[in-house]
Amino acid sequence: MPYPASFRLAPVVLALACAAGIVHAQTGAVTATPAQVRPEVDKVYTELMASPAIQKLLDAVKADHERAVEDLKMLTEIEAPPFKEQKRAEAFLARMKALGLTDARIDAEGNVVGLRKGTGNGPKLLVSAHLDTVFPAGTDVKVKERDGKLYAPGISDDTRGLSVLLSWLKVLNDNKVQTVGDLLFVGNVGEEELGNLRGIKAIFRDHLDIDGMVGLEPAADGTVLMLGTGSHRYEVTFKGPGGHSFGAFGQVPSAIHGMGRAIAKIAEVRTPSFPKTTFTVGTVGGGTSVNTIAPDARMAIDIRSDDMAPLLETEKKILAAIDEAVAEENKRWNVTTLSASNRLIGDRPGGRTQADSVIVEAATRSNTAFGHKTLLSGASTDANVPMSLGIPAIIIGAGGKTGGFHALSEWIDVTDGWKGAQNSLVTVLGLVGVQGASAPLLEKRAPRSK
Repeated sequence: MPYPASFRLAPVVLALACAAGIVHAQTGAVTATPAQVRPEVDKVYTELMASPAIQKLLDAVKADHERAVEDLKMLTEIEAPPFKEQKRAEAFLARMKALGLTDARIDAEGNVVGLRKGTGNGPKLLVSAHLDTVFPAGTDVKVKERDGKLYAPGISDDTRGLSVLLSWLKVLNDNKVQTVGDLLFVGNVGEEELGNLRGIKAIFRDHLDIDGMVGLEPAADGTVLMLGTGSHRYEVTFKGPGGHSFGAFGQVPSAIHGMGRAIAKIAEVRTPSFPKTTFTVGTVGGGTSVNTIAPDARMAIDIRSDDMAPLLETEKKILAAIDEAVAEENKRWNVTTLSASNRLIGDRPGGRTQADSVIVEAATRSNTAFGHKTLLSGASTDANVPMSLGIPAIIIGAGGKTGGFHALSEWIDVTDGWKGAQNSLVTVLGLVGVQGASAPLLEKRAPRSK
């Protein structure tokens, strides 16, 4: 339900956490945690935690923990490189259907999508985790256990999230818990690397009635990601005629020398520290031999910011630096035969969900119910897409201690991981409402137009 700005805040005091983190995120808070939450938010979570049906549901999450860990192992051992997520998607779909979402399907983009309907007239909340990992085909993804931890590439980022979604689905259906709003369960493709958020972009393109999103990623207890770091990535190609290093010297420009000039100029670009704005030339290549004036060269550039305006300004400076470098290399040899072209290979829109929004306050209040202080964080995740559309979205943890993201030594300690799964589920239930226990907090929005 909507809340006008005139509502007074309840005296539920919530302090900032000293430290926490989320995968891909900068360390530390991006803004102050709400010191208080709306009375209505406090009321809903008080009702939920006092409900015998919800306590029974939370007990079921704990009881389902070992089975959920088996799902985690099974899915982890199905490799899911960028753009090759189909086998894992098929396995995830089979589990969703077995747990009660018989109408679940794989959409045209490769996402697994299943709708658990509410009682009607409530909001529609997307709950999601991504199917893909950063690891290429052929990577050893066998789960290995030692020292109380499970090791495997991708096991925490984001396979743990997938297994928790399945656990939620099982316990909700087993306990016949009826939400007021609809829950759209999604295992999406394309979150990592040059996947460019293609999966979640397709979800919001094809489902115009989504009112909010809660995504699961590896994150410390109490972390709520509410800022989406935007990014643009470019592949820049330099082309020249090339020639013998001795015989053609002075007659033709070098593509590599031109690129070198560009990199030096890019390195001098200044960016604001707030909003945090960054850039890097991440990869370079080119040339044919040590004794050839290079006919071609290429580089990839990553530009990021917590706000789109400085991102676009930095992008403008970098593209101008490339043009200047080409002109200087041509002038050096009094020619016009060196050129550069660029291609946008990554476009992640930025955005933010305000700290005083209902969805952030809901997560904050749920954290309090489980004894956690809240840290508001930012990163580049699937939540960037709804944030850029003005749709409330957050990323929260799926439970368990994690580390080694994007490394072959990635690990998760699932000891008491059910506690995090309980916490995040309660956040979701407060937003969509539970029949007989609480009204939905998430506002039902007018469907967007195409």
